[in-house]
Amino acid sequence: MQYDNLIVAFESGIATVTLNRPDVRNAFNEAMIAELTSVFRALNERDDVRAVVLAASGKAFCAGADLNWMKKMAGYSDDENRADAMRLADMLASIYRCNKPVIARVNGDAYAGGMGLISACDIVVAVDSAKFCLSEARLGLIPATIAPYVIRALGEQASRRYFMTAEAFDCATAYRLGFVAECVSADQLDETVQQLAATLCANGPQAVKACKQLVHDIAGREISAALIEDTAARIAKTRAGAEGREGVASFLEKRSPSWRV
Repeated sequence: MQYDNLIVAFESGIATVTLNRPDVRNAFNEAMIAELTSVFRALNERDDVRAVVLAASGKAFCAGADLNWMKKMAGYSDDENRADAMRLADMLASIYRCNKPVIARVNGDAYAGGMGLISACDIVVAVDSAKFCLSEARLGLIPATIAPYVIRALGEQASRRYFMTAEAFDCATAYRLGFVAECVSADQLDETVQQLAATLCANGPQAVKACKQLVHDIAGREISAALIEDTAARIAKTRAGAEGREGVASFLEKRSPSWRV
């Protein structure tokens, strides 16, 4: 897996995808968007990958859209603009829908589209010096493509404020709002990410995938008879499956399950 704008590494069931345009604060252009879409679709199909870490090189996580790319977009027709926006939307969806858990390792500031990348991940670990900003309104734009993910991750009330004000906020605020799961010092960042990744890899791989899908399918739904029946069917299927049987048997027999061997 060779890429011009990313570094992809594998170790002990963990794939690390690193944004690698530090000279422009990892701002993305059409090439990086295509590569991120490609790598996450590929990782989705790999049984040897149990967890994914989305990281960044340099001092910033992601500054959003590359200025040269934005200049090019200014001359696009309406159809070209729509097609370009759909490529960004597909990239975000490929991260959000990845059947592996995705941890965002946020080493620095994340602005605009960079917040969209983070919001598409499952668990966010950020360095305590990081700043976050939905800066689109400053340019007369709106964060439309990233909005479905940001609103879920940040919350509706906070999203209204930060979409409209385009204020920057710090890691402590992001943690308080629930946008960031862990706010840590720089020297704790890698250790915290690795501990989380190892914890994920210790669980049943099919169960982890199913848990992620469960949240996607159920969040925001009314607790109706149909939903109750759906959840009962899911646990029944899991109990009867090979992984569920092995997990229960290993617990009763006081041994490690097969996926940890």
